[in-house]
Amino acid sequence: MMELRPAAARGIANFGWLYSQHTFSFGHYHDPRQIGFSDLLVINDDLVAAGQGFGSHPHQDMEIFSYVLDGALEHKDSMGSGSVIRPGDVQMMSAGTGIRHSEYNASRDEQVHFLQIWIMPNRYGVTPRYQQQHFSAGEKRGRLRLIISPDGAEGSLSVYQDVRVHAGLFDGAEAQTITLPPNRHAYVHLARGTLTVNGQPLSAGDGARLRQVDEITFCRGQQAEVLLFDLRPNELPEF
Repeated sequence: MMELRPAAARGIANFGWLYSQHTFSFGHYHDPRQIGFSDLLVINDDLVAAGQGFGSHPHQDMEIFSYVLDGALEHKDSMGSGSVIRPGDVQMMSAGTGIRHSEYNASRDEQVHFLQIWIMPNRYGVTPRYQQQHFSAGEKRGRLRLIISPDGAEGSLSVYQDVRVHAGLFDGAEAQTITLPPNRHAYVHLARGTLTVNGQPLSAGDGARLRQVDEITFCRGQQAEVLLFDLRPNELPEF
């Protein structure tokens, strides 16, 4: 079963320097039908103006990763980590017992476009950690590349949860069918372009919950960049 989450139905926050579209309930946007999916809690599609950003703020007991689509995102945190994240880079923070961090557009001239994604952890009170890895376009071209997993398989980043995240680029005749393990859920988020998923056309910003599905086929892409979340079958409760 596939349940669509159209881009146009997402929550919106517009602060001038930040334009953010929320797939799931976040901040002032609350929809009891959209309280995450399994352990996937937040997908925020953020555009940050040149030279602007999020000042230092705290997090605790959350797995947070950033996926940059365009521009450059500068990160600093209380662990002493500091870097500039560009397209192809994936940054993962395990907040654990507590961290503070800031995120700013590293450019004075161009906006930065990135996804900020939160995953509920399966361990609490862990020592905070920071990871960053570059995944080239060639690794994702016409296929789904594992970028996050519980055990860091295939050079992916590690997460404290039974979640696997894949990223792929599809254009023209490129296609892939992925088989899910038994008794799993999946969530597809199309970051840009257009793509057909199990026969359903998706456009940039669209998402889809998939339940009781053994295989997922990605095809007919036009400059498509997609994330696939392989998730436990539990459902987050409605508030």
